Amino acid sequence: MNTQFIKKNYYGDIPDEKGGGITNVKISGQDWPLWEVFIRSKQGLDHKHVGSLHASDAKMAIENARDVYTRRMEGVSIWVVESINIHASAPEEVGELFEPAEDKIYRHPTFYNLPEEVNKM
Repeated sequence: MNTQFIKKNYYGDIPDEKGGGITNVKISGQDWPLWEVFIRSKQGLDHKHVGSLHASDAKMAIENARDVYTRRMEGVSIWVVESINIHASAPEEVGELFEPAEDKIYRHPTFYNLPEEVNKM
């Protein structure tokens, strides 16, 4: 049996230098990577995350996603992304990432006067 060791992120974990969800895992033919599935509905313009599944490769992940998440013909496009390739911001970085937008008041239309015709916006 051909096995190898890889670093694996578990769903929902935020990796960091101290381990934060990264583990050395023994991979065999029975232990497939986790894929995140995004579906675009017939009415929508954007893909929405619908769930996760395990598959050996991208082709198998798309086929399994079609079978699991579009049984009622609700999707027109499927994206799959291997979970290990998704990176998230750390919760403690929220100030650094989002506070700079607060000093740009021109991004918020609170000081514009709307005409009476469109006052119901």
